[in-house]
Amino acid sequence: MKIDTTNRSLSLDPRDPVFFNDPYPIYRRLRESVPVFKWEQYGYWCFARHDDVAALLRDRRFGRQILHVMTREELGWPEIPRRLKPFYDFERHSLLETEPPVHTRLRGLVNRAFLSRTVERLRPRITLLAHELIDHFADKREVELLEAFATPIPITIIAELLGVPVETGPQLLAWSHDMVAMYQARRDTQVERKAVAATLAFSDFMRRYVKERRAAPGDDLLSQLIAAEAEGRSLSEDELITTAILLLNAGHEASVHAIGNGVKALVETGQAGPGFSEGHAEELLRFDAPLHLFTRYALEDVEYNGLRLKKGETVGLLLGAANRDPVRFPEPDRFDPSRAPNPHVSFGAGIHFCVGAPLARLELNVALPILFERLPGLKLARPPRYRDAYHFHGLERLDLAW
Repeated sequence: MKIDTTNRSLSLDPRDPVFFNDPYPIYRRLRESVPVFKWEQYGYWCFARHDDVAALLRDRRFGRQILHVMTREELGWPEIPRRLKPFYDFERHSLLETEPPVHTRLRGLVNRAFLSRTVERLRPRITLLAHELIDHFADKREVELLEAFATPIPITIIAELLGVPVETGPQLLAWSHDMVAMYQARRDTQVERKAVAATLAFSDFMRRYVKERRAAPGDDLLSQLIAAEAEGRSLSEDELITTAILLLNAGHEASVHAIGNGVKALVETGQAGPGFSEGHAEELLRFDAPLHLFTRYALEDVEYNGLRLKKGETVGLLLGAANRDPVRFPEPDRFDPSRAPNPHVSFGAGIHFCVGAPLARLELNVALPILFERLPGLKLARPPRYRDAYHFHGLERLDLAW
């Protein structure tokens, strides 16, 4: 790693195990020495302080989409290779990648299903599922928690919510991993090939279930989206398919990491026991967030705190660094469930604030107390290790004993 304070630049390979296993010491150095810097390996300006990240997430001069205001030629971007077109044709309908008015329309169609009062009805199902999963390994005295607990809970809940068979979960998970790898630092031609194949297969899968739900609607989100399309509420089939897949992908990817990272933090700090509260859940999300970097495009020429950005430039917002900013969080490296207020940015902010945040919070607040009650004395069976998947930040495995 090399920090150049004169030129405000950072040279750091995000695939360096020293970094992705524990990025927080590096974030600290960046906040203190060069909180706004150009990350050479990515080629864009990044922000490490909480005030900047929170402000830019809400700043409407920045957006997730740029091709609605600039052409690829103006941006200096080459044409998308034919081999990657299926992936990017799919992505352009994504709620994550659109701006108003398209984003407003799509979000309005799914938002109601993820309101806090709506997802609260899932509490009994999450409770039952957590107990059922623990029943399978409680007598073994050791478990790899990601596979046995952290992954099945969110994938089961989002599959049931959407209305697709839970038994297809392992396949959905495989497709999801292959697709989101396009946003990780380890992207190469093999990753691209697998992402395109997963996009096509996942889309075909969803189209089959859309066809079934058209013939026999159910009490699920997929049926609601189909009804919206049928009523002419401006939802095309491509948007419907992309939205359903996005909810499946996003509905488990971050939650798996949040559960895994959270249990690890509680075990390591000696707090994996009775008394789990909503304060614990919020502090877990701050302390070791599942997503560490989110990008935006400048939608116009912008001057922000003396930094001049041209229309079309990308900026990187370091959520993981912002969540450990001592200006906003006293003693930020200390796990403190009584921390209040706790304005972490793990779910983003502004119009792209995570639509699934109420569900993710509910899963943490229901599943983790059950785990600690059923398995008192949890401890690490072997050192946990993180995945080489930056800008995601999640464990590769978490081996526990009791």
